[in-house]
Formats: sequence, C-alpha cells, structure tokens
Amino acid sequence: MKFKTVLATAAAAVLVASGAFADGLVGIAMPTKSSARWISDGTSMVEQFQAAGYETDLQYAEDDIPNQLAQIENMITKGVNVLVIAAIDGTTLSNALENASAAGIKVIAYDRLIRDSGNVDYYATFDNFKVGVQQAESLVKGLKERFPDAKPWNVELFGGSPDDNNAFFFYNGAMSVLQPMIDAGDIAVPSGQMGMDKVGTLRWDGAVAQARMDNLLSANYTDKQVNGVLSPYDGLSIGILSSLKGVGYGSGDMKMPIVTGQDAELPSVKSILAGEQYSTVFKDTRELARVTVGMVDAMLKGGEPEINDTTTYDNGVKVVPSYLLEPVSVDASNWEQVLVGSGYYTKDQVE
Repeated sequence: MKFKTVLATAAAAVLVASGAFADGLVGIAMPTKSSARWISDGTSMVEQFQAAGYETDLQYAEDDIPNQLAQIENMITKGVNVLVIAAIDGTTLSNALENASAAGIKVIAYDRLIRDSGNVDYYATFDNFKVGVQQAESLVKGLKERFPDAKPWNVELFGGSPDDNNAFFFYNGAMSVLQPMIDAGDIAVPSGQMGMDKVGTLRWDGAVAQARMDNLLSANYTDKQVNGVLSPYDGLSIGILSSLKGVGYGSGDMKMPIVTGQDAELPSVKSILAGEQYSTVFKDTRELARVTVGMVDAMLKGGEPEINDTTTYDNGVKVVPSYLLEPVSVDASNWEQVLVGSGYYTKDQVE
C-alpha cells in the first residue's frame, strides 16, 4: 500500500511538472528567427502565457512554409487548446486549420492575417494602415527638413512580402499620403515603379531590397540624386542604406536620403542615431502578447475576448474580429522617450 502511495505521489509530481494541471496548452507558430522582432514576440508570449497559468509550445519555421505547416499539424496532434499563428504565407493554412477546427482548437491570427479560411477566430495586430501612414508622414517630414529646395523630391518605393497581407496595408497607408503629392508634382518616382506587384520584396529579404536598390540607382540616377526611400521594414532599410552608401550617399555633397522603416530593431535604432536611417515605426510586441494572452484566457474560460475592430480584416471567407494596437513613429527626436522610457531597450543597448 505504501509503495502504491509513493508511486501515486511520484505520478502526480510528473503530471504537475509536465503541465497537465495547467489551464491549457497554447501552440505558438512564429515565422522566423532571422528578424529580432519575432524572437521578441515569442519570448513575450511564452513569459506572459506561463504567468497566466498556461503551458506553451513555441516553434519557429525559419520562413519555410512546409516546415510551418508541419509544426502546426504536430501541435494539433499534441492536443493544444489554442493555436497562435504568425503565418509565413497567410494563404497556405486552410487545410491545417480545418483539422484544428475538427479537433475543437481555437485559432488566433497573430500580427499577420490568415486568409482564405473560416477557421480563424480572432486577429491580434497593430493598425497596419496607420503604420504605412506614419512611414509616409515621416518620409515627407524628413524631405522637408533635409531637402527644402529640391522639389519635386525623387523618391523610390519599397513594399513588403506579397504573401503577407500586412504588406498591402502598409503600402496602401503610405500611398494615401504620397499619391496626392505625386499627383501634385511634389514627389517624383524616377523609376516609375509603383504598386505592390512591382515594389514588393518577397520574404522581407534585405538582400533582395539591396539588390533592387542597386538596380534602381544604376538605371535611374546617373544624372540625379535620390531624396527619399519608402521602406516598410528595418531589415529592408539596412539593405537599402548599404546600397546608397555604396555609391557615395552620406559623404561629400551627397546627403543621405530619407529612409523609413518599421519594428525599431536595434541595428536600425543605432542607424538613426548615426544619422543614416531617418525613422522607424515602433510596435510594442509586449503589448501584442498581452492582448493575445487576454484573448486566449477569455476564450478558454468561456468569455468573450476584447476586440476593437469588426470591419477591417476580411480574409476572403469572413471578417475576422480583431484587436488593433497603436503604432508609434520613432526618429532621432523621440527614440529615448519611446524606446528607453517604455523599458523596451536600455540606453546601453542602443548607445
């Protein structure tokens, strides 16, 4: 009898250690570790889910679509209660999500909208159209500061990955500001390359952006100078800046063009302080994790998650109820207040 009691106690200890007594198991599918922001997202979610009493299974797919699909299927087989998915390609998950639905697993699209599936319960993201608006407004502000007498300003446009739904919101938000200025003759696009079909950058690849910038410069700027570049993401901005510096921008009488960005990644914040990249858009991933944890907690406890948008995000099958967080534009004037003041970075990390 005594021996059985010992065994039962040991088994209970194993169950507790394995999380079987936790409030639930959350599968977290992230796209890649090649971007610092996704590492931050994953870390924040694991910390906050565990603090709320949940076990987590965090997987990174390294921008490989079959890998992400396999990871999600494994999570379904493992018996997760909820899937939180930042999709590599938001159009490739329909079959996997049918399997999740059949198993009674709830699905939250995280940051990137999952398209073409009715089995997406909620969407947690930032106001992606506003991100684009802020990038364009910052670009125009910089052009006025650095090139007050250069109208029409010569600007080139870069878009994000065409398989990421957010990329279209960023681009459309930016063009809501820039298109009227192009129409008025205040901004010129010497390459003529406009529209996501021409300016998109597959997988948000900085090397691809750098190569395209090289081509734009050699084909269109032998007798003129670039004044600005709309870049939707810091990883692209760094590549674009490398291309510009490679032909002499930022030295002599060639002023560095105004280059925007997004995600407040450390190399880009340092670049802003060095007078190279002009701005970025800060999206506090800790807040996005907090909202996501709140959604999961509400769903699993039979409540209604907090949402603030029921019209914007039609995924082709349904309008997905969403919670949109506010992005913040950051440049040399406010980086310390926003990034250090919020505790996202320490001053030592940046300087």
